[in-house]
Amino acid sequence: MSTVITSAEALRAVQLLASRPLVRLVTEIDDNGPIPPRRLAATLPDLSTHQVRTASETARAHGLIQIVPGAGLELTQTGLELADLYDEMARWARRHGIPAPVCEFSSRIRYVLGLLAPSLTGERVDSPTPPGGVEDEAGLARPQRLLLQWLADNPQVAGVSEPEPVA
Repeated sequence: MSTVITSAEALRAVQLLASRPLVRLVTEIDDNGPIPPRRLAATLPDLSTHQVRTASETARAHGLIQIVPGAGLELTQTGLELADLYDEMARWARRHGIPAPVCEFSSRIRYVLGLLAPSLTGERVDSPTPPGGVEDEAGLARPQRLLLQWLADNPQVAGVSEPEPVA
């Protein structure tokens, strides 16, 4: 099945998936297991309270995390699949030493999503040759295919806006 995604939906999906707080939340839970809601700020000390709250609300609204009584926030199947997608993107970026040979995990994810964004709207995407390196023969084909499949399986990510802050 092929899902058509509009330019606006593609931009919304990439902005959401590239959100540093969301990347941090999803990967922290994936790497270390459920987080009690009261421990979120301490678990993600590099994020402001607002960023942690917004990432948590956004992840719940898009079906990436759920609250499990007695355990805390844990990834749903969709969230686990997103964590796998993030890992694949980070591996590709690390192999190519981009955006820098040494950088934060979320920076790699954001960079790869930036490269893939045009392909979501039908624009041509050429895999860059990494500085001082040889281009991967598969280029961005695998991360692109995985992203498109994940978006097709999770259309709510492109179609649902972020939750409004509670007054």
